[in-house]
Amino acid sequence: MCVPSVLVLEGQSFQRGTLVRALQYLGVNDILQASDSEQAMVQISRVGGVDIVLCDLSHSAISGLEFLTRVGEGGLARAVALCSDLRPELRRAVEQMTCLSGMQMLGVLSKPTQLYALQEILNRYTRRWLAAEAEPVPPARLPSEEDVRRGLAQGEFKAWFQPKFDLKTAELAGAEALVRWQHPDKGLLLPKDFLAAVLAYDLIDEMLRQLLEQGMALLHALHDAGLRLELAFNLHASQLARNDLIDHIERLLGVHGFPGTTLLFEVAENGLLDVPRTTRENLIRLRMMGCGLSIDDFGMGFSSLTLLCQLPFNQLKLDGQLVRAIDDPRTHAMVTSTVALARALNMGLVIEGVGSRAIRDGLVAMGCSFGQGFHLARPMEAGRLLRWLQAPESPA
Repeated sequence: MCVPSVLVLEGQSFQRGTLVRALQYLGVNDILQASDSEQAMVQISRVGGVDIVLCDLSHSAISGLEFLTRVGEGGLARAVALCSDLRPELRRAVEQMTCLSGMQMLGVLSKPTQLYALQEILNRYTRRWLAAEAEPVPPARLPSEEDVRRGLAQGEFKAWFQPKFDLKTAELAGAEALVRWQHPDKGLLLPKDFLAAVLAYDLIDEMLRQLLEQGMALLHALHDAGLRLELAFNLHASQLARNDLIDHIERLLGVHGFPGTTLLFEVAENGLLDVPRTTRENLIRLRMMGCGLSIDDFGMGFSSLTLLCQLPFNQLKLDGQLVRAIDDPRTHAMVTSTVALARALNMGLVIEGVGSRAIRDGLVAMGCSFGQGFHLARPMEAGRLLRWLQAPESPA
């Protein structure tokens, strides 16, 4: 395994020398050093690039961001690590970045730099370098339009249902319909394998109509068994730009004799950055019908608080990626602030990704009421869900 080459860009000679000696102690001998960005650019260009740039952004004599942009655009480095005493909010933001100016972000070193921290930066580069150099997996080809249309015509797209729970009482609070494609040749396919194709071929409405019919059949079976359940379905923001789907939902509820409160529709937050007038009107129509509206993947997009107040959503659904590190103080701050926001806006809050008892207990301690995830119950076909609900020990 090759030892990485490093450029140390540091305006203070003592600190620069300390970093160079520390790198040498750790076995790095291919080291360039510079006191300002212009000198660094000359050196890095002369050798054709380095593996890692170790850069101080806080020194006023160094236009670090401009330099990193030039290096990244020129392909003159693979990765960057910062050696700066950044303000807490900047440090948090930078540490969450996966790249900077097109280069892999390895982390932020505090001053004075500790040897173990520098070693971890080098180890992090090695791990990512090995992953990048591994044989790339060719991207899966999207299913053809003909295949998707055939699958829809044959009824191969099935609704699976994942229960939601009251985290405090373990009582069932609803279920989310998740689409699966039972392909005759490829087996059971998840949305990541086909949803982009369904959207590209403008077949998303047809697929949803089929899922809604399957949901109605389940609701009838539940009704006959003396059970009631709110079913949630995912809507792509583009589907709200037209009136015909909303008309269909209204007719469907009337034909089957269910109130609008039986259904909840989840719309991803990143689809709400620009909300046309027709979309707003259709969201209002759904709420006036009694249907619930949830902002899905909340915390992963950039919708504004003003938008939250203007649109008729009555639920936030926090993305599961945000609660994996349940003991992290940043997770605690983010979850508790979302709980407070939901309460202030009189909205419900559902947490996705409850993958362990520790996560569930941590969420309850932070004031969360509802959640779903593999620890609570996995997605299942309609028939299995019905049997599961009728079992004496259900819900779990």
